[in-house]
Amino acid sequence: MDFVVLLHIFVFAPILFCITFLSLPLPSPTYFLAWKSQLSQPVADLVLRNGVIYTSDDSLPFADSMAVANGRVLCVGNRSFVQEFEGYGTQVLDLRGKVVVPGFIDSHVHFIDGGLQMMQVKLRGVNKKEEFIRRIKDAAQSTKQGSWILGGGWNNDLWGGDLPAASWINDVTPNNPVWLSRVDGHMGLANSVALTLAGITNLTDDPRGGTILRTANGEPTGVLIDSARTLVTSQIPEDSVDDRREALHRASNLALTRGVTTVVDMGRYYPGFSTELSWDDFSDVYQWANSMSKMKIRVCLFFSMETWSRLVGVINRVGHALSEWIYIGGVKAFADGSLGSNSALLYEPYVDDPDNYGLQVTELEALLNMTTESDLNGLQVAIHAIGDKANDLILDMYGLVASTNGMRDRRFRIEHAQQLAAGTPGRFGKQRVVASMQPDQLLDDADSTSKKLGKDRAEKESYLFRSLLNNNALVAFGSDWPVVDINPLSGIKTAMKRRPPNWQSAWIPSECISLDDAIKAYTISAARASFLDKDLGSLSPGKLADFVILSTDSWKDFAEDASANVEETYVSGVRAYP
Repeated sequence: MDFVVLLHIFVFAPILFCITFLSLPLPSPTYFLAWKSQLSQPVADLVLRNGVIYTSDDSLPFADSMAVANGRVLCVGNRSFVQEFEGYGTQVLDLRGKVVVPGFIDSHVHFIDGGLQMMQVKLRGVNKKEEFIRRIKDAAQSTKQGSWILGGGWNNDLWGGDLPAASWINDVTPNNPVWLSRVDGHMGLANSVALTLAGITNLTDDPRGGTILRTANGEPTGVLIDSARTLVTSQIPEDSVDDRREALHRASNLALTRGVTTVVDMGRYYPGFSTELSWDDFSDVYQWANSMSKMKIRVCLFFSMETWSRLVGVINRVGHALSEWIYIGGVKAFADGSLGSNSALLYEPYVDDPDNYGLQVTELEALLNMTTESDLNGLQVAIHAIGDKANDLILDMYGLVASTNGMRDRRFRIEHAQQLAAGTPGRFGKQRVVASMQPDQLLDDADSTSKKLGKDRAEKESYLFRSLLNNNALVAFGSDWPVVDINPLSGIKTAMKRRPPNWQSAWIPSECISLDDAIKAYTISAARASFLDKDLGSLSPGKLADFVILSTDSWKDFAEDASANVEETYVSGVRAYP
């Protein structure tokens, strides 16, 4: 076991355990053992020992043992102290030196969407036009005539950058409408059958906040960006309640295999889409699963900011938590689109599209009014912003709202915070705005960002983890699943190494962060970012006992190479995976 870890465990753990757990004045060492023995104490349901337990709690970063009772952490410390809580019926688990970390919190997912996509055509990782077409052809052969073929995850950067077109797949889908979402969720491809159903022709105007891509002759190519997507998606039959419940089941099982015990679900609301989808999932899926005791992981739910008053009504009736499984988060809105779709809002134009500065997908005055009212009514606000100009616009607006509504602990969030202009990281820290970021997205973006922004701008602005932390910003990590895979261990490695596939060195190495910072971004910082830190985020006495046992038995090796696998996942002290 590493020396620094041993030092924490055997020198500091006994003292800090007593201060933290017992919340009593510390007696002189001479009388400590006698004083302790006079106290009544509960019996643990589960005791973990002989491990490297990383707590995400700075008052006691490491311990070798932990006791759990009634689903919560009873105590952490060294073995001689924790074994005092063993009794009749206590299960004792010998970790054999393995590393344990708090259950990971994915700070940004679209959980039901991700579960639904698990049942659709999978296009993630496809790097050739021919393979793209083959997968759609195979799906068409097994799909009833007239039924929709749905899929997602394609990334045109993987096959050189050319956007797909309806002409690619028209010949293999003559009798089926097709809709295929790009990996970023801000662009999609429709075939000609779907375009006809949607009534999209060369005479169709671009909707507000969206774009219909066209050929030089003005004909729609089949690619629709942001709110233009709803022209087609509104024609797709709604997913059944049973399908959405199955999506939750599939998504939860996947999350547990990755050590994720809590997700912040931003719902199925996107620019131009119905605000009702997330509310339908709340009632049909989440409340149902909660009432039927079918929840497997914890969720914190966000809803469209357009429905803020409705959410205030729910909180007034039930509070901020339906149970230990379902928390009410707040409201979300969009400032811009995505970099991959050339719709992130920028100060300077795209290098590969010189007349394009991106899209402001929500009118600023409306966004300000909704944010002001949401905040005034005590709701947490999260706004999607990717481009450098979009991030500054939202920080400006947050400052104005805070000044108008007065001081309070509001924890405004910016989702993605991907491209930041000079000086912007300092504003996050100064204004106490949460940067909710997705490390694994840089693996896809490293090559394409330089093409879209130019090398200099890309390397000054992109995924500035270290700069944000140096400016005392609260950084929370997630995946944006299904945009990228839900996999915190991969995200941790990416944040530490910043090495995209086939790269020999890091992309912007000055922005690499430590293992400690990366884990905290998926645990205690993620919990604070959603007001969940009273119950979650660290292995501290009194908190819910969500934790993950990793494959590695060396913290030193883990900190150097960032390589480990999830062996077991526990929720409320009960093994949930495998």
